[in-house]
Amino acid sequence: MNQKFKLLFYIVGFALFILAAVAGYNYLSKNYKAPGSNDVSEPTKTDSEALGSSNPTPETVVTPTGTPPDTESETPGNEGESEDKIKAPDFTVLDYDGNEVTLHDYIGTPIVLNFWASWCPPCRDEMPHFNKVSEEYQKDELLFLMVDLAEGRRETVEAGKKFVEDNGFTFTVLFDTQQDAAITYGVRTIPSTLFIDKDGYILGGIVGGIDEETLRYYISFIIDE
Repeated sequence: MNQKFKLLFYIVGFALFILAAVAGYNYLSKNYKAPGSNDVSEPTKTDSEALGSSNPTPETVVTPTGTPPDTESETPGNEGESEDKIKAPDFTVLDYDGNEVTLHDYIGTPIVLNFWASWCPPCRDEMPHFNKVSEEYQKDELLFLMVDLAEGRRETVEAGKKFVEDNGFTFTVLFDTQQDAAITYGVRTIPSTLFIDKDGYILGGIVGGIDEETLRYYISFIIDE
């Protein structure tokens, strides 16, 4: 199975849509419309249950690959494991100043990649945890990339910025105005979070809101102590 199909299978399972890898990509391509239309689907009953979960259930969690750096076992980044890991695909979004940036611009530093919107209650609830933990690290140690799914209708760049500024958040906020990130990663439920190591491999992920303890646990798999 090539890298693209492995990625699709991983993401579809991660998002709780039990589809075959190839079918998953086709499904997403057909169901996301051009920018300017109502591209972000309304939450279904299942989505709403996931969104309302402050503590992820096993069904909403992709277990981290490998073991935390402070154990005696091999860490996720060790030689021999890369073939089983999934390389994070690239996407293009806007930074806070409106400049185009890509995910791969940030590879080289461990990344917490979060998809959110200001109208999403569990997104709003978990943001203080993300901000608190992000301020404990230098930018060259760990990056929090908070991708606002600002498709222009239900969520806008202006609404996202207002929420961030009203709360004094200092993590890196990006805006997915063309839905490149949402389509690439098959995001159907928010919040969704992926944990990417410094080499650009996805080591774990969670659909639904998470608490500070869970966030720190997943971060332990991608940072070098």
